[in-house]
Amino acid sequence: MPRFLCLFLLPLLLSCPLSSQSVTKDLQDNAAMPSFSWDRIPLYMHIRKASSFSEEELEFLARFPLLTFEKANGHREHGSIEAGTLASARAVKKLNPAATILHYRNVFVHYGGYADIEKLMEIPGAILSGRDGEEKLVRGKVPAYDLSNPDLRAWWVENSRRMTADPAIDGVFLDGNIKALEPKYLRGAIGASKKQEVTAGYHALVRELREAIGPDELMVANILRARFGNAGLEHLAPFDGSYLEGFFHNVKGMSYEDYVAKGITAMQEAADRGKIVAFTTNLAGQANQSAMGIDESHGKVANDEQAHANLIYPLAIFLIAAGEHSYFRVHEGYSADGDDRWMRWFPEYDRPLGPPLGKARRDGYRYSRRFEHARVELDLATRSAEIKWLSPSEKEGD
Repeated sequence: MPRFLCLFLLPLLLSCPLSSQSVTKDLQDNAAMPSFSWDRIPLYMHIRKASSFSEEELEFLARFPLLTFEKANGHREHGSIEAGTLASARAVKKLNPAATILHYRNVFVHYGGYADIEKLMEIPGAILSGRDGEEKLVRGKVPAYDLSNPDLRAWWVENSRRMTADPAIDGVFLDGNIKALEPKYLRGAIGASKKQEVTAGYHALVRELREAIGPDELMVANILRARFGNAGLEHLAPFDGSYLEGFFHNVKGMSYEDYVAKGITAMQEAADRGKIVAFTTNLAGQANQSAMGIDESHGKVANDEQAHANLIYPLAIFLIAAGEHSYFRVHEGYSADGDDRWMRWFPEYDRPLGPPLGKARRDGYRYSRRFEHARVELDLATRSAEIKWLSPSEKEGD
């Protein structure tokens, strides 16, 4: 498209309705896609630590094919989140050069600790302000970005471009997407018109980031969510994949079973499109007490026995929906500060799995699927599941 035409159309695109901006052609397969194998359950890691990781922790992290170093990572010892993330990423890459590592950045919520905060403070109108002048709009504690501000977006994009330019970083993890896209989120505080402008700015940010980092860096978003009309698939095209959280929340007018079933269908379709699917859920259970059910719960379990009992149901959901480049993570929060709960390693992770012998079968709210070395049964109505593991000498169908 000629440059003059792009300049003419850009203001029109930013004012288009959400649906016309978000339904675009999927990107071609990215050469930077993480390694994948059906030999064992494919795993994902999402973690942060304010100080440096120990050698034992780094060796543990190096076992994962796909990792995201969350916000507030390494800043206490390295001076900034960027420096801390790079130190962690380089250390993991030294142990496992094949690991795929994503730099976390929230598209909507402003968290401190980044190296370029001073530049942000020089941008007029970078922070979203409520109609009453309040700026700490997220949970009443932290500010939000005014994504309709092009200078703010340029600042955000440049930070991610610099990080992905380092060989230790393979892409960007974009968080906060749901807050930008959900029409009701902060609408009362900032007004409906401003919320539409912010959402349009979000779509511009995604386009600008891809242009800045190029086609060979990964963009993984927190985007699949059954709360949307098409479960977030309508927003997935610009990205190489999606992280999932808040999977068990249900919206008004939809039962728990229908909500979770819709999420499973979205995971299956995303995998069929060749997208990364990083399925995560809290190990402590399915309750979601966050505002509008948007964020993930971070409860802890009492002991290892309870943790293992709580593992089977979400693991079965993952196995029912998983495709190539799907990865699994259960957690008790994303912080490695304080204890080693984040390093739980279940016996199931060491069992031979083998490739699926076809798609999952569905009968109402009941699902089943067979793998070379496992049979999976799932019942959403009773919220129960069973995974039968075959011995190494056995194979499904023998």
